[in-house]
Amino acid sequence: MKIILLDKETTSIISMAFSQSDMLQREVYLFERLDSGRSNERLKYLKCIVFIRPTKQNIQLLANELRNPKYSAYFIYFSNIIPRTDIKYLAECDESESVREVKELYADYLCVNPNLFSLNLPNCMVNLNWLPDSLTRSVQGITAVLLSLKLNPVIRYRAGSQVAQLLAKLIYDQTTKESSLFDFRGNVDGAAPPLLLLLDRRDDPVTPLLHQWSYQAMVHELLNIRNNRVDLSERPNVPKEFKELVLSGDQDEFYGSNMYANYGEIGSTIKQLMEEFQRKANDHKKVESINDMKNFIESYPQFKKMSGTVQKHLCIMGELSSISNKRNLFEVSELEQEIACKAEHSAQLQRIKKLISDERIHIDDAVKLVALYALRYERHANCDTSGLLQIIKTRGGNTQIVPALIEYAGTHVRQGDLFNMVRITDAVKLTRILIKGLKGVENVFTQHTPLLKETLEDVFKGRELDPMYPAINSELVPFRRPPQEVVVFIIGGATYEEAFAVHQLNKAGYRVILGGTTVHNSQSFISEVLSATSGAQFKHTKSMLKYCSPDNL
Repeated sequence: MKIILLDKETTSIISMAFSQSDMLQREVYLFERLDSGRSNERLKYLKCIVFIRPTKQNIQLLANELRNPKYSAYFIYFSNIIPRTDIKYLAECDESESVREVKELYADYLCVNPNLFSLNLPNCMVNLNWLPDSLTRSVQGITAVLLSLKLNPVIRYRAGSQVAQLLAKLIYDQTTKESSLFDFRGNVDGAAPPLLLLLDRRDDPVTPLLHQWSYQAMVHELLNIRNNRVDLSERPNVPKEFKELVLSGDQDEFYGSNMYANYGEIGSTIKQLMEEFQRKANDHKKVESINDMKNFIESYPQFKKMSGTVQKHLCIMGELSSISNKRNLFEVSELEQEIACKAEHSAQLQRIKKLISDERIHIDDAVKLVALYALRYERHANCDTSGLLQIIKTRGGNTQIVPALIEYAGTHVRQGDLFNMVRITDAVKLTRILIKGLKGVENVFTQHTPLLKETLEDVFKGRELDPMYPAINSELVPFRRPPQEVVVFIIGGATYEEAFAVHQLNKAGYRVILGGTTVHNSQSFISEVLSATSGAQFKHTKSMLKYCSPDNL
């Protein structure tokens, strides 16, 4: 019998990787926090597994525990690299010699999906620079990802981004300092080394603002997923047992198979699941013989589990449907996609004015439409951002969001071609746009493709990366050979739409892991923008609003 001792962050890390029943199967019966008030009762019949981050506070708390041990033996695992001085200090505190094992287990990040990790760092910048704690945590988290995947990569960062360049330098310094840990001999001879690509959210502010229609992304946008949990306690008419729901692809087979399915497909799939459940329910009513009873007892746990799955996803779909209809999200989303994908200024401006003036449109959705318009038409001769902001103001909306967003990710910041406004001389991109136009789109609500997908396609096709994504450890760069494995980290947060794009690339045979300081929906992204621009001087925004005012047209 075992107890596991965790800290605040490793509790989240473990809970996203294992269910409580998984832990019970491994004979872990008690869960305690090292950093919370605990009983002094001695339980010498229990072994203690310690899994904590190697922070100064945790080391001190663990030292106190070892001076007065409550359990028969301690097996200590740190989620990241621990300094030797701390190991020596803990050894000196272990006077009773109750520690049986000390190891570094590189799991210093949250596993969200098989292809997605997060560091749970919302609002990682202020005055458009790193918060020191967030920078340190990002270095530690990415280092742990590389060590757990056994990768010693080429490190590339987005040129012109100070936050990406600083992060790249510190990760490079860490991998150099701990070179013995990064000495992986298993790489195939002649193969290109893996790639760590550090991107800046400011290059693509559009993706987090768009309403999403794939299942996982839609749940996060409308109901908010935090550490694989959805809190419905504030929603009316939700049964008590569904006030908090766990959404994990490992623990919920239906969710794991359908997290990337679109809204329409999910409705159809849930209907099929319900019909199958009804068939099994009818079978269970026919208990007439001993054999029937035996079959019923054997299949009952699976039947009960299926019942819970059906009810859970029906509850979620009911909430998604209710919110979508109440906020007219089909109409709003169609216009969002049009703004993101097509340059039709006059027609779009009129539609935006009409929609944001409509009291039935939620003010948050109205602000997002104006934000997308401002990003796309920031330098258009007839841009009317200030006129749209006036409508937002009359409705009582926050008019600071759009100026903050332009300061955060306007044309003066962005690199690349976010809105496909290319010159004819750029043959590769022009061909890509023409092919996309000829193919058309399957769905007006899913026209948009994240910039990340195009960037990764360029990486795997072996296109030149140096001008836009210079390497900080250029001695590892192969000559024009694309990497076999890529880890992408987005400073300022990733999105579930980008995770879906990575999933599609992985299905096509590539190997990509996506990570971010956090996983955004539109509201958390707006919070990130407001936090990052706090303290910044709005030089570019003032000139934009002056340029956009109707008096100067």
